[in-house]
Amino acid sequence: MKNILVVFTGGTIGSSVIDGAINTDSKTSFLLLAQFKQRYPQLDVNFTTLQPYNILSENLSPAVWTTLITAIENASPKLYDGIIVTHGTDTLAYTAAALSFYFHKLNVPIFLVSSQYPLQNDNANGLDNFSFAVKKILHEQLTGVFVPYRNPSEHIVTLHHGARLTCSPQLSSDFFSVTRDIEQSIPKITFNAPLIPNFSKRILLIKPYPGLDYSHFNLDNVDAVLHDLYHSGTACTTTEWGVNHSLLAFIRRCHERKIAVFLAPAFKLENAYQSILELVNQDVEIIWNISLEATFVKLSLAYGNFTELSTIISFLQLNLADEHI
Repeated sequence: MKNILVVFTGGTIGSSVIDGAINTDSKTSFLLLAQFKQRYPQLDVNFTTLQPYNILSENLSPAVWTTLITAIENASPKLYDGIIVTHGTDTLAYTAAALSFYFHKLNVPIFLVSSQYPLQNDNANGLDNFSFAVKKILHEQLTGVFVPYRNPSEHIVTLHHGARLTCSPQLSSDFFSVTRDIEQSIPKITFNAPLIPNFSKRILLIKPYPGLDYSHFNLDNVDAVLHDLYHSGTACTTTEWGVNHSLLAFIRRCHERKIAVFLAPAFKLENAYQSILELVNQDVEIIWNISLEATFVKLSLAYGNFTELSTIISFLQLNLADEHI
């Protein structure tokens, strides 16, 4: 008999609809197990459950990752054949990355499962995602963090690496991963120094858009800025519309405050746009070939564990959880 730890955290998969409002319901969590046993009565599985918190995932903060990790560690994860964490979809990619990096040395697989509708809805995919995870634990020897998810428009469940999952596109319930050429092999590296489950709240994430005015940002209580880039790895560098619209000028402002600036995501290509070449020449760290979500979480974990910038940069460059593409 396989022993599986199921960690309930809320989200749509743990919610009910009451008077037109979707909200977490502690009873719904165990509905998932009841539905599974009804669909697969022949499978001999022992589930151990715990619920460290019960929230909609849009209300998540980095401190919740600490609570989740601590709960898993206190449950002695090596006693189980696998771990399943139920989770909401809004911040699924971030939590998947957090568990991927922190538990990158754990030899027990962790699966995060979600649902686009509450389980009472016949169109919900939560049971499919959960069942896929259970079967993987029963029949395969996997290590790492994974997200099984069936997009509503598809009939099969796709297994995503936790550190390569991206947030669902706007106005969609689908999930995708950043991918690489199947022939390319990037070795995973184990980080031997001990990590504590501490994620810094002092990382400012900025997304580019036409007319972005950097004067609106208050840099008090900020240790590092992570600046998102357009899909081609670019951002506005001209001062034609005023100095406050130039990322180059904002970088100089950050340096005056001794605030490190990181740019992601970006691919290393033979040819690059002039704007990215200008950014490369600045004293900034470009995080190559890794998703924005994974970069944000990894940066938060790094600043929560280390004080030296050189150590933080070295940590970011390691391929800990198959995050580099």
